[in-house]
Amino acid sequence: MKLVKGAQSIAYDRAPYLISSASVVGKKEGAGPIGEMFDLVGESDLFGENTWEEAESTMQREACLLAMGKAHVSQNQVRYLFGGDLLRQGIATSMGVEKLQIPMFGLYGACSTSGEALALASMSVAAGYGEYILAVTSSHFGSAEKEFRFPLSYANQRPLSAHWTVTGSGAFLVGKKESHVRISGLTVGKIVDYGLKDSQNMGACMAPAACNTIWQNLQDFGRSPEDYSRIITGDLGYVGQSILFDLLLEKGYDIRGKHLDCGMTIFDQQTQDTHAGGSGCGCAATVLSAYILPKIERGEWERVLFVPTGALMSTVSYNEGASVPGIAHAIVLEHKA
Repeated sequence: MKLVKGAQSIAYDRAPYLISSASVVGKKEGAGPIGEMFDLVGESDLFGENTWEEAESTMQREACLLAMGKAHVSQNQVRYLFGGDLLRQGIATSMGVEKLQIPMFGLYGACSTSGEALALASMSVAAGYGEYILAVTSSHFGSAEKEFRFPLSYANQRPLSAHWTVTGSGAFLVGKKESHVRISGLTVGKIVDYGLKDSQNMGACMAPAACNTIWQNLQDFGRSPEDYSRIITGDLGYVGQSILFDLLLEKGYDIRGKHLDCGMTIFDQQTQDTHAGGSGCGCAATVLSAYILPKIERGEWERVLFVPTGALMSTVSYNEGASVPGIAHAIVLEHKA
């Protein structure tokens, strides 16, 4: 079977499997609607460390260890690790997985990094480059606020369009060993820039990229939204979701009955004061591990299009007046009986 599918996609003839996963989150996430589903909820968002950055690294390491432990796979059996976060030079990942001593590729796709990591891990397994490969991402509200906005002690006011960065990490073990979830294909996203410059409205910045990738996936695979049990975006939130619906309707696709957004799932907008919803590399990753994968494993959802979205900016770019482009990667996850 030809692996290359359409303009941007891959369809695996021997699909890699998502063998196990783990989710580690902070207190606010643990108090949310799906709080009981996470593997580990920290008693403190510092996770016993002295800084937010060290706490984020600890979450990554714990998520990796939990994912490997569930599959009874040791770190010596893992060939490669694809990991990323939101911080400069990817320090949360490099500091977090250092003790594991697994050969590592550091990634940056903003909040879409979980999709990028899963795509590369599945491609590597399918190509025969490893029996087991880890994909891990993380984010932390404290470290992200310090990096991109203001230190928490500044107590700045957040606009209603702003997202709340999820404190969490999700790790996934991808391999050849059969499980109830297989990665049957993927669509690699393009950078899409509509010229928006408001870094406090990331849903609007990312929605065009989500639209582009979802549309391309449907074109490449010759599918319609009805061919998926759910189409799940990562971090669009309430603002980005409505924009995505409008953009796809212009292209002739109505996904309103199929759509779910991780940033809208992890928090309760009415009681948790998170404005537009959750975001961050840990948002889509933890919701995938704790909420989405169990439904696929049980067969409640037969085929899911998982589309993490990212706003590609830095403190330098938006302070210099640059626009905030977006990117989204789509992973096709299917139930295997």
